[in-house]
Amino acid sequence: MQDDRPVDDRRWMAEHRYRAVLQVLDGVPVAQVARQAGASRQSVYSWIERYHAGGLDALADRSRRPHLSPHQVPPEVESLICELRRSYPRWGARRIVHELGARGAAVVPGSSTVHRILTRHGLIDHQEQIHKRKYRRWQRDAPMQLWQMDLMGGVFLAGGRECKLVTGIDDHSRFIVIARVVATPSGRAVCTAFAEAMTKFGVPSEVLTDNGKQFTGRFTKPAPAEVLFERICRENGITARLTKPRSPTTTGKIERFHKSLRRELLDHVEPFADQAAAQAAIDAWVYAYNHSRPHQALKMACPADVFRPAPGQSPVSEVVLPEEPTARPLLELPPVLPAQLPTALTPVGDHQVPAVEFTALISRIGRLCLPGNQQVKFTAALAGRAVTVWADDRSIHVFLDGELLRTRPSRFSPGDLKALLKQGTRIAGPEPAPSALPTGPLAAGAVVEVERIVARDGYVGLGGKLVLLSPQLVGQAVVLRLVGQMMHVIADGRVHRTLPAPVPPEKWPKLAGARSPGAVTTPPPARPLSAYRRVSSAGTVMVSGQRLRIGASHRGKTVLILIEDTVFRVLDGDTELSTHARTSDKPVTRFKAHARLTD
Repeated sequence: MQDDRPVDDRRWMAEHRYRAVLQVLDGVPVAQVARQAGASRQSVYSWIERYHAGGLDALADRSRRPHLSPHQVPPEVESLICELRRSYPRWGARRIVHELGARGAAVVPGSSTVHRILTRHGLIDHQEQIHKRKYRRWQRDAPMQLWQMDLMGGVFLAGGRECKLVTGIDDHSRFIVIARVVATPSGRAVCTAFAEAMTKFGVPSEVLTDNGKQFTGRFTKPAPAEVLFERICRENGITARLTKPRSPTTTGKIERFHKSLRRELLDHVEPFADQAAAQAAIDAWVYAYNHSRPHQALKMACPADVFRPAPGQSPVSEVVLPEEPTARPLLELPPVLPAQLPTALTPVGDHQVPAVEFTALISRIGRLCLPGNQQVKFTAALAGRAVTVWADDRSIHVFLDGELLRTRPSRFSPGDLKALLKQGTRIAGPEPAPSALPTGPLAAGAVVEVERIVARDGYVGLGGKLVLLSPQLVGQAVVLRLVGQMMHVIADGRVHRTLPAPVPPEKWPKLAGARSPGAVTTPPPARPLSAYRRVSSAGTVMVSGQRLRIGASHRGKTVLILIEDTVFRVLDGDTELSTHARTSDKPVTRFKAHARLTD
């Protein structure tokens, strides 16, 4: 063992002992010299012997390294340990010990010995633990008792699109049962992947997920509802368990799998050519994960060696997805008496659309939630009060004890009103208050506006026709302004695009929700905006709510993002790194990169 103390300290110690030896040679008692030197009498006698044998140099500290080390790791094994660590930087001491045994090494040291060897050669970066972590670890007793499921992102395609990955892991064996790449993380896509896994491996007893809307409808507004995933679990006798909100450690096994997949595959590959190529690459990696990769939690066994279907349970031959469940009535509606039903529909304005009337309750935070994602705000003092709602395709009037409280523009379509009638609402009489939208006749060929909500496939309905707007506007409320032979699509106060008018001018006044033009919109900027972003450790940046994959090789760099109408261009100085299709239409609010964190 070498002395790691500075040279000055070693020289001072030799001089200190030399002064003690001189005092003894001058006749000072050994006991007194030992007390002054802070040493024992035996040490002083040994210093005198060493001085007579070798002079001043013999008083320096000697190496405490033993002459023989019978349990020392052979040099060839130590060299192999260092080579494995350099070849596979993510392998720890336990994995290296397992690999040494699998490769038939002459001597297989313990994990603590391997850790000391790696530390001595500078192959381990010690991390400071900021806080002491306390986890409650748990695991099911057998396979197929519990599956953990989740969604993860970071699967990028060459065109700039980011796909999602539906993942599932068996809690006991860590066997990956689901790894399906989906373009859109919808509830039906998740259920399709879940059904395929059950068809292949069998039906688990329990499923543990987070509180995503694909897995549960308990947070659905304005009232909880059963989603398709919950229905599949109920019909197959599966107990669906949910984590506490903001508690990712509960599903720690699937989260740890996500970390391994990112570090070992996704961070080191270029964007995939298409979804099929991404699925093939992930399938190959998952197969190696299940069948040839030892797992420390399984005492270095492979997940495939531990995974087995539940005893006495054969895999299902086919799992058929049910139809999308119809949402239960969102409002508590009173029963309709036969005397309340008129013999014909009541004309409302210029449209033969039935107006409806029903009773609803104001929520505890002062909100009246109506179908079609409509809300009417009230003061908290009215929480829990029952109000009467009169609604058609133009206006919504809210009455409390016969007094008009609110009048708001309606988003109900004729189909929504008919659906409310089927749910038990009553057909109302004439409009009890001035309409929220103009009801007078609009001149043929005049400038007309209608408001629509873009469906999830990018279409809106206009005059009995389906008009494709843009996938970027899915779920947004847009204003369609019809002028001459053109139709301007207005979103967030600016013109998103211009299309030929799909409806002739003579039919514009008869469109549902037709009104006179509102505020003047501003055209889109002529020059593209630009923003700076610092590339994260995962090789991604966020712009306008969209994640762009730059590549792990550019981590830590500050790049320039040119924000155009349809694409994002990523520049490193004058070099263009990549181009990504723009799928988000959110405004850019941050144009500077975050400052680098310093130690």
